[in-house]
Amino acid sequence: MFQPDLLKDKVILVTGGGSGLGKSMGKRFLELGAKLAIASRREEVLAATAKELQDATGGEVFYTTCDIRKPDQVEQMMDAVWNHYGTIDVLLNNAAGNFAAPTATLSHRAVDAVLNIVLHGTWYCTLALGKKWIAEERGGTMLNIIATYAWTGAPFVAPSATAKAGVMALTQSLAVEWGKYGIRMNAIAPGPFPTEGAAMRLSPTGSFEGRLESIPLRRLGKHDELSNLAAYLVSDYSEYITGDVITIDGGKWLAGAADFSKLDQLTEEEWAQFAAQAKAQK
Repeated sequence: MFQPDLLKDKVILVTGGGSGLGKSMGKRFLELGAKLAIASRREEVLAATAKELQDATGGEVFYTTCDIRKPDQVEQMMDAVWNHYGTIDVLLNNAAGNFAAPTATLSHRAVDAVLNIVLHGTWYCTLALGKKWIAEERGGTMLNIIATYAWTGAPFVAPSATAKAGVMALTQSLAVEWGKYGIRMNAIAPGPFPTEGAAMRLSPTGSFEGRLESIPLRRLGKHDELSNLAAYLVSDYSEYITGDVITIDGGKWLAGAADFSKLDQLTEEEWAQFAAQAKAQK
């Protein structure tokens, strides 16, 4: 089904599209004929990624800086992309932030650092574009990236679990409320997919390799596996799917949902070393 024109001329906006999984998904969309817009806070990263993806695929990439924690910047981002391409067909709410820490040590600023990006930022982007689609009397597709612990909660990443659960509720709520406008809402819940810096913030060892025994398929996810799933969910082949969350984790969450529970064994000294390791990734 992944024919070169699967996403021909679809304008797809990816938040957090300058690096990591957002970058990988954006590249796949371009390979399948889409016109891509990427946004994040760092212009130098966006510029480098745009050039890299254009050189690799021959596709068109537009970038604009945006801190999705700020509603006025979100509105400006939507206007910039819409003015450049004349429309937006798909929004991929991918931007995120997360780190592991004992919850009792968190300040309100640490909690806000995650919630403001994952939950509030997704809300702001969803509202800004959804209102525009409704006013223009046209449909569209939104795809949100959550986590398998949105269903179960997760120790030591409680702000992220809270935010991801909220995004799942948003996805399911608006799938019903906005379906009459031709707007589809779905989500993907990825398991462990290696990205630069993520393991340093979420694993004391600085690697996800130690988790392989807890994954039934005994390996980490590959970026192209997630990218192909995302491409399908934003394509016309999936246009009767809405309000769903697709898990792609090698069976991990079925084998043991409390992924971060083992962090309870860390000493205070080990937590301090882990925090320094994570801070170095900012």
